Amino acid sequence: MTIKEAQEAVDRWIRTYGVRYFSELTNMAVLTEEVGELARIMARRYGEQSWKATDPQGEDNGKRAMGEEMADVLWVLLCLANQTGTDLTEELQKSIEKKTQRDSTRHLENKKLKA
Repeated sequence: MTIKEAQEAVDRWIRTYGVRYFSELTNMAVLTEEVGELARIMARRYGEQSWKATDPQGEDNGKRAMGEEMADVLWVLLCLANQTGTDLTEELQKSIEKKTQRDSTRHLENKKLKA
């Protein structure tokens, strides 16, 4: 699935099952919430925090839950792109070009990355 196809699939779902998009501000808050849920899993799986007994995903379900949360983040980001008329394919291409021009040697020359 391309990014364009993903934007179209989310839009079809919203129009078929979701009644309408939440407001842009509500979706921004939902995006923040979803990123927080992903951060919670990452902090436990890769960081110093340990799983709580009340964590439904636990250690063995952490990887699956992490993918679900990443998909939730992408879903809401696609909603916001649709609502604001943003072509994420075009914007991602521009971002890659910008980073390539700006950072073409910066990371290669970064001694911290050569450890």
